[in-house]
Amino acid sequence: MAVTKSDIAIAGGGMAGMTLALALAKAGLTVCLADRLSPAEMSSDAFDGRVSALAYSSVRMMRALDLWQRMEKHAQPINQILVNEGRQNGRALPFSLHFDHHEIGEPLGDIVENRHIRRALLAAMADQPNLQFMPGITVNSLNVHDADAAIELSNGTELVAKLVVAAEGRDCALRDAQGIGTVAWDYDQFGLVTTVEHEHPHGGVAYEQFLPTGPFAILPMTGNRSSLVWTEKTSEARRLLELPAAGFAAELAARFGAHLGEIAATGPVWSYPLKLQLARSYVKHRFALVGDAAHTIHPLAGQGFNLGLKDVAALTETVLDAARLGTDYGDETVLRRYERWRRFDSTVLAAVTDSMNRLFSNDILPLRLVRDLGLGIVDQIAPLRRILMRHAGGDLGTLPRLLRGEPA
Repeated sequence: MAVTKSDIAIAGGGMAGMTLALALAKAGLTVCLADRLSPAEMSSDAFDGRVSALAYSSVRMMRALDLWQRMEKHAQPINQILVNEGRQNGRALPFSLHFDHHEIGEPLGDIVENRHIRRALLAAMADQPNLQFMPGITVNSLNVHDADAAIELSNGTELVAKLVVAAEGRDCALRDAQGIGTVAWDYDQFGLVTTVEHEHPHGGVAYEQFLPTGPFAILPMTGNRSSLVWTEKTSEARRLLELPAAGFAAELAARFGAHLGEIAATGPVWSYPLKLQLARSYVKHRFALVGDAAHTIHPLAGQGFNLGLKDVAALTETVLDAARLGTDYGDETVLRRYERWRRFDSTVLAAVTDSMNRLFSNDILPLRLVRDLGLGIVDQIAPLRRILMRHAGGDLGTLPRLLRGEPA
């Protein structure tokens, strides 16, 4: 069996895994990254129709990693966010919550299609001589020893490193093999994602409307386009997906409204079962989890990838600080710093999004009135509104250097 040695081995080449590989390699460590997909599959238009709402701290991180210039032309700044209650085929209740970027002096974030993020990451990784990308390869097993850990790959190669990171997504085989359990439940909801072209410019305004069946988000994209993240009960989502094109378009228009003029869905509709899942531990000896392998939350706040980037920034800083001091960064006592840094924040956000989804995904009139009044009250308290914007931008708490826009 061929043996490849590196400082860090990463299983899983999603956006979080690739960003981690790039951050560590740019800082001087040798990194091997293995993923079952090929670069062509990862960056294909048909692979993933989702977009990511990058918080402004995440954009700072992208700049620090020299990624932003590779994707900036595909980014749509979020100038305003409007949150309200809605009724399908009916009138919304009168109050809403309005966030405006002028209050904090910078865009509230940027919307970028995931395919463009992946393409930027693949191009940036190719420029790193100490980063070995091994696509089209699956991970068979992981054996952890006192001084190192070894991954056996499907091509017969053994990767040996001081630290192995699992970034395989929520169905993470290495996490399960290491005996790390999860707290998880299904929402009995699907997320439907598609892109819509519309008659009028969106002005960089993002809309989050709470319908009785679940949140309905309209996220501005470049040009006269918006991405829809449409949450429905599983049974209703399956019915919608089986409709002919004209029937689906009519259902979409009933929820979208007429504020942007005539609309037309472009391209396919992607669907994803929604689930909350939290790993009971983020680290073991010579092993760490990042991204969806550590936490999967409801998409209503658009924070999933931002949480993954926070993991990447915190783990990168933990590893590099230890390496610069000559400490063994694969030791569990060192890795616990990363877990303490990230676990509380991830758990709190998971609880908040879970509670919001449960609170708003119903049509009980007294609850609707209380919820709507609450939105209106928050909208009138400027300091609280600005704190919420800062929190959504990932700009509160003890930030790793990358999220502050500094080199790792």
